[in-house]
Amino acid sequence: MTTGVTRAQRWLLATVCAAAVSTIYAIQPVLAVAGAELGLPPESSGVLIAAGQIGYFAGLILLVPLGDLLNRRRLIGWLLALTSIGAAITAAAPTGGVAVAGLALAGVFAVVVQVAVAYVAAVSAPGDRGRNIGAVTSGVVIGILGVRVVAGLLGDTLGWRLIYALLAVLCAGLAVVTRAGLDPDIRTSRDRYTQILRSMRHLVTTDRLFLSRGLIAFFAFASFGSVWSGLALPLGAQPWNFGTTEIGLFGLAGLAGALGAGRAGRWADAGHAQRITGWSLALLAASWLLIARTGFTLALLVVGVVVLDFAVQAVHVSSQHLLTTAYPDRAGSVIGAYMTFYSLGSALGAVTTTWAYITWGWWAASLFGALYALAGFAVWGSAQLAGSSRADLSVPTSRRSPVGCARK
Repeated sequence: MTTGVTRAQRWLLATVCAAAVSTIYAIQPVLAVAGAELGLPPESSGVLIAAGQIGYFAGLILLVPLGDLLNRRRLIGWLLALTSIGAAITAAAPTGGVAVAGLALAGVFAVVVQVAVAYVAAVSAPGDRGRNIGAVTSGVVIGILGVRVVAGLLGDTLGWRLIYALLAVLCAGLAVVTRAGLDPDIRTSRDRYTQILRSMRHLVTTDRLFLSRGLIAFFAFASFGSVWSGLALPLGAQPWNFGTTEIGLFGLAGLAGALGAGRAGRWADAGHAQRITGWSLALLAASWLLIARTGFTLALLVVGVVVLDFAVQAVHVSSQHLLTTAYPDRAGSVIGAYMTFYSLGSALGAVTTTWAYITWGWWAASLFGALYALAGFAVWGSAQLAGSSRADLSVPTSRRSPVGCARK
């Protein structure tokens, strides 16, 4: 089904992505305050972050494939409503255990983001697919980085619970608006849910295009996670001693870079997705030369963050363009499987950047971030040399199958 996507629908879906993903990341800038209020010891407060991430990972595997079976417009509405419930439970949580449950619930259903990407890929005209995916995906980065700014400001003034109360209201409102504002996207697949899950496993184990793109996402988002999970450490220490609000404002630099990468979707539509990936990964590695320098001035750091977020978003958009074009009838399950690499990479970056900073300092955390980017570039280069990814999908998509078999 290809009906086209209007500007208003792109904005609506980008807002859906921003609101949903914010329920996972809003806790990060206010972690210390929220943990103390909920009675969690400092060494255990990290469970609040882990809850949303674990829930999100489970949702990628179990819920996103439903988009290949059900009307995606209706599914988007239901997932938003359930995300709202998770955020509301978090906002009203009397104890740490209840907050963990609320965050996990919100994380499971926040995979509405991937259903929205699959929806826009399915209804877009072929020549606009990359542009529309880029616009909608920008909402994800707006949510991840923008919520840091908002949460930092509100956390210092009105309290962390208000953040989740507002997100609950926003997700509930969007559940209603999407039902009225989006066109139906009714599925015609006769496959069963278990068949789709098996096809996801087959993709991971046998499909070279998917595997190369998944590994590239893994390393790119490990690099991304390295900076955004660890940046508060050097900024909160000497000589800067910044608080939550000041650190949160650095998210604005990331937004500038990520929004600029919306152009990557147009380049992908023009047939340049593979080249975009290569130079973006090289740019990602180079950005760490600037990010590493936090000693005497923050100007270079800001420029480096802008470049890093531009590069990561360009890689992400080009990968999703290639995958949804190659597998139009399995966009939901393919995107869900692809995003598991994203999730695992982000987690790896978060773990290693903290460990490296505490052990050796910010220069070591930056080295890890650069090495992850170079590893992603190596995967891309190997795939090009081996010819495993047909350059920008020159082979007609009607000949491609999500499980490596002829289409019925």
